[in-house]
Amino acid sequence: MCFVLIKLHWSLFPLPRVGSNDSPVPRHTDTGDPRIGAVTRWRPWRDSPLACGGKLELSNTAVLHQMRRDQVTDTCRANSALSRKRRVLTPSDLKHLVVDEDHELIYCYVPKVACTNWKRLMMVLSGRGKYSDPMEIPASEAHVSANLKTLNQYSIPEINHRLKSYLKFLFVREPFERLVSAYRNKFTQKYNTSFHKRYGTKIVRRQRKNATQEALRRGDDVRFEEFVAYLIDPHTQREEPFNEHWQTVHSLCHPCHIHYDLVGKYETLEEDSNYVLRLAGVGSYLKFPTYAKSTRTTDEMTTEFFQNISSEHQTQLYEVYKLDFLMFNYSVPSYLKLE
Repeated sequence: MCFVLIKLHWSLFPLPRVGSNDSPVPRHTDTGDPRIGAVTRWRPWRDSPLACGGKLELSNTAVLHQMRRDQVTDTCRANSALSRKRRVLTPSDLKHLVVDEDHELIYCYVPKVACTNWKRLMMVLSGRGKYSDPMEIPASEAHVSANLKTLNQYSIPEINHRLKSYLKFLFVREPFERLVSAYRNKFTQKYNTSFHKRYGTKIVRRQRKNATQEALRRGDDVRFEEFVAYLIDPHTQREEPFNEHWQTVHSLCHPCHIHYDLVGKYETLEEDSNYVLRLAGVGSYLKFPTYAKSTRTTDEMTTEFFQNISSEHQTQLYEVYKLDFLMFNYSVPSYLKLE
């Protein structure tokens, strides 16, 4: 069975881009209701400038997304050892790919890159639940796995069909800004006791000399320097994969194996998100939720967090996330002191 899985899955790579010569799809107009509109078979992106260069007002956006796709492709080719190392994907690799059958969308969620709001949107689009307004969905409910269908829940032929024909997208963020955001959320908030117990106690035990018994027991005062030391410790990844909140994007979403049609960025979050919704044919009545930016982790915050990290550890940490920097066209941060 495993051998059949490998043959079937690998046979579809590289997958066709949006705009390939698919069979024609009947048009259908917006219904105004994402759950009712789900019955439509019109796939707007197949007639969009992403595919054929029409609608001049969108052309600059289409070109931008083509450049982002090219950057991913070029990075994968330049680092072909990565693809050779993982020649196939198994269903367990696809648990981050959320599927909306009704609008033929696949979204790879990346924690700390607006994934709560995108999960809310996917719940509304797929009609899973009682909500029509994404912001009515509690954050805790958006993260309940049963509220969204992921690609690993399908059979192998069904997985391959959806990877080939659905619109696939993900959102990325400057890697170290995302990392600091994860640290702030998981290790500086008192309510995250599960993370303190699961990871904080381990980090304190390994990285802190003369730790108190209380710190070893509670794990709720992890310093950023200790968190970085834990991430670059070879023993850490030998023991188990990174938690999804600090795992690399290329390990979560596998962009060297899955050819994403759209790569959105946190820096242009609302613009890119609404572009996806327009391509999905729901942009007239569904917009990406806006929210206060006062608590967001910024570049200035990230700079401050890295001030006390040694140049040796900065260099080692950059190597861990280097492919994400290259693949998504993020320059080396000016505050880094690389050896």
